[in-house]
Amino acid sequence: MESITPQPLTAQRFAPFGDVIEARQSSALMINQGTSTRFHDLAAVDVGAEGGRALVNIFRATPYPAPLIIRMMEKHPLGSQLFMPLHGHPYLVAVAAAGERVESQDLNVFLAEGDQGVNFYPGTWHHPLLVLSGKQDFLVIDRGGAGENLIEYDLHSPLVLALD
Repeated sequence: MESITPQPLTAQRFAPFGDVIEARQSSALMINQGTSTRFHDLAAVDVGAEGGRALVNIFRATPYPAPLIIRMMEKHPLGSQLFMPLHGHPYLVAVAAAGERVESQDLNVFLAEGDQGVNFYPGTWHHPLLVLSGKQDFLVIDRGGAGENLIEYDLHSPLVLALD
């Protein structure tokens, strides 16, 4: 079985798969008479055409058992999916480029800090939430509406995550 070591999540590394949501100075605007900073337009949320609408959810995730083995991936072909952690704990993000299929050698794994969220582009393969400790809540924005917007795919060769 192959293994992969997570790399730090950065906007540049994650760009082929989606947006990194974080309070970057380049997106900062002072608002509310100077009492608040708005970090503006951080993700291209895509709910698709044909009657798509934004769903705002909270997902509560718990860790997978160790050793952490990726056996499947999923994608949402009709819209993007955004995850923002609410507890400030690090978590992992496993992704691969959009396409008909995905295999273990296609995966990229990132270590996201607790103040970084991600927005997967439509069709981007990703693993469900990979929290590292305890229960963690995430604000999730994705697409509701007509059409099949979830495709799951079992990997032919599972991938072990090498964690320090």
